[in-house]
Amino acid sequence: MYEETHSAMKEEYASLSKLLMEFVNISKIEKAWVCKSGNDSKAIYSASQPNILANSNRKFILSATIHVSGTSPVDFQWSPFPVEVSGASTILPSPSGSKLLIVRNSDDDSPTKFEIWGPSDLEKEFLVPQAVHGSLFTDAWFEGVSWNFDETLIAYVAEEPTPLKPTFNNFGYTSTSTSNKSCTESPFDLALISKLIIKLNTSALGGYKSSIIYLLCSGEVRAVEGINKALSVGQVVWVPATFASQQHLVVVGWSAEPRKLGMKYCTNRPCALYAVTCPFNKLEDIKSDLKSNADDDSNAVVLTKGISSAFCPRFSPDGRFLVFLSAKSAVESGAHNAIFSLHRADWQSDGKPNALQIVDVVPVVMSAENGCFPGLYFPSILINPWLSDKRTMILSSIWRSTQVILSVDVESGNLSRITPHDSSSSWEFLSLDEDNIIAVCSSPVDIPQIKYGRLLKEQVPNAPWNWQDVPSPLFRCSKEVSSCLSSLQFCIMKIPVRSISENSTEGASKPFEAIFVSSTAKNDICNPLITVLHGGPHDVATSKFSKTLAFLASTGYNLLIVNYRGSLGFGEEALQSLPGNVGSQDVNDVLTAIDHVVGLKLAEPPRIAVFGGSHGGFLSAHLIGQAPEKFSVAAVWNPVCNLALMVGTTDIPDWCFVNAYGSDGKTYFTEAPSKDNLNILYDKSPISHVHKVKAPTLFLLGAQDLRVPVPDGLQYARALKERGIEVKVIMFPNDVHEISRPQSEVESFVNIALWFKNYCQ
Repeated sequence: MYEETHSAMKEEYASLSKLLMEFVNISKIEKAWVCKSGNDSKAIYSASQPNILANSNRKFILSATIHVSGTSPVDFQWSPFPVEVSGASTILPSPSGSKLLIVRNSDDDSPTKFEIWGPSDLEKEFLVPQAVHGSLFTDAWFEGVSWNFDETLIAYVAEEPTPLKPTFNNFGYTSTSTSNKSCTESPFDLALISKLIIKLNTSALGGYKSSIIYLLCSGEVRAVEGINKALSVGQVVWVPATFASQQHLVVVGWSAEPRKLGMKYCTNRPCALYAVTCPFNKLEDIKSDLKSNADDDSNAVVLTKGISSAFCPRFSPDGRFLVFLSAKSAVESGAHNAIFSLHRADWQSDGKPNALQIVDVVPVVMSAENGCFPGLYFPSILINPWLSDKRTMILSSIWRSTQVILSVDVESGNLSRITPHDSSSSWEFLSLDEDNIIAVCSSPVDIPQIKYGRLLKEQVPNAPWNWQDVPSPLFRCSKEVSSCLSSLQFCIMKIPVRSISENSTEGASKPFEAIFVSSTAKNDICNPLITVLHGGPHDVATSKFSKTLAFLASTGYNLLIVNYRGSLGFGEEALQSLPGNVGSQDVNDVLTAIDHVVGLKLAEPPRIAVFGGSHGGFLSAHLIGQAPEKFSVAAVWNPVCNLALMVGTTDIPDWCFVNAYGSDGKTYFTEAPSKDNLNILYDKSPISHVHKVKAPTLFLLGAQDLRVPVPDGLQYARALKERGIEVKVIMFPNDVHEISRPQSEVESFVNIALWFKNYCQ
């Protein structure tokens, strides 16, 4: 009997693995650029596809020549084959499009490689040893690789040089720098100790140590010196050559005092824009240029005095003004992510760096009216977001449960949604072809499709953009995937808030949303329901295509993807209503959404599963404890289960206090929580309801997670097992918070599908 059961499980695992691989193999566009080629344009796509055997992502480039003629449909002529770019960490065309920079970071002690390619061959190659600097920063926060305007210099952000390692002999420590040291010298090396101390805080820099701005010129590398060591710097851009008697750069600086805290996903860290001078200028020119604007020997002028957050700097094409984003709402409230605002500053006509006069372009939206603009929510701005008028930017942003493309006139402040208002799909802006847009559109049941948006010269009322489908070799899927997706449908549901407190703001009283994915098959029996909960909590689940969620829906489940109050895209008041009310308001919102679909006869308790990670795992664990009769099974990855435990081990202990206390948490935050603090953190946590849980629970844990360290999930899993609840724990030894390595992702979702099939049918 055991052998038959075991054999059946192996067959089921193999079958699910095969189906999941069909979904996973769909490629993804990472970035796109457009370069002029005679009368035509050439689009270059940097894409990736999981390489399961190597447990990495295979990167490749695919290009297409764009033919545009009058009002005729645009024609994309694709290259016959993509070209794999093995080991590339950064790919960036030069401003003219005549050169292509490829950087290959090293995972060991070998040099970082810079390659500059021309139209036909490799023009230059530079190797930068670890003694000069470590790997380039490629994460979303610090990444910044920038060509100057005559394409002679490249600025970038990289790790500081690796300290020399101490060596030991039979008599103890021996210095690696001097051979005449006494054998009785202290065996403690300050460089090594410093490295270890920095390593404790590496999550603050996305796994790196200290960030330094470097410049590459004809094979010579120089660091930008004179920047306060208390600043972590990134996002470097060049000041336009229009003003450059001396060449300057603008960088973002995050304060590392009193200590470095987690940066990834956290826009609540204070930051400012700084101007620095190119280190290839003469020293006397640097001092002359900065002596009236900087302190003593500093080579960093603060440009955004008086504003607590300024990042993602972009100059207009003519250099007249500098625009940037601000997350001052997050900084002031302590919420790790919140609505952004967009600002403009006129750049000085003499090109000298001084504090800027800042003008608000797109302010924070507190409460969005139905169907109206809810505010800006996006992590960055493309390197070239400008239309030919040199004042209109194109941006991607979140609009409730969808992603949309916007145009913003940075002088007048006029803002327009330029993707179709009647579309429930999500749109992502990739690049500009002069005044035309290349984008990607997808939905939970539609694989991504490249779109070409043409700005109509003769303005049609309410429809100035004409969107055309672009057939492409990218995003191709198997017949099996096409068949699965053709049987699915989705809608975005508005969910009225069930209980509104007297203190609720207007924005927090408005409906939230949920994305419902179901089968088109007509039958009298509902599919079992998986409730999917995003993390954050200040994040959002948009209506874009998800390979893993589409896989789960294809195995015979309906999906309810809930954007509870506190999610991005619904205005600042709704977002700020959650801190201090976690474990209650968000739990009630999810239960309200489930009751909504049950009332529509789209779900049947207890054939309901719940799945989420990080704060979504926090919510999932709360739900199976607070509403144990409603759920038959749960799966969580890196869940927050005990804030009182997490606060002493996470890289964002301040967020634990904001979670529990609301904006007052910034005042209460301490590295030595009191008994009262710990009691409140415990009471807000799922572990306070662990004695009521009945649902079998699958745990997926990344052993290298610094955000929600492993003990948090393990403690809760052991507590469930102690009470006789069926528990399974899968530990991924080399994964961090996201558990996104290809093999780990496949193993996670095959196990989730099997777990749910066993307990929710």
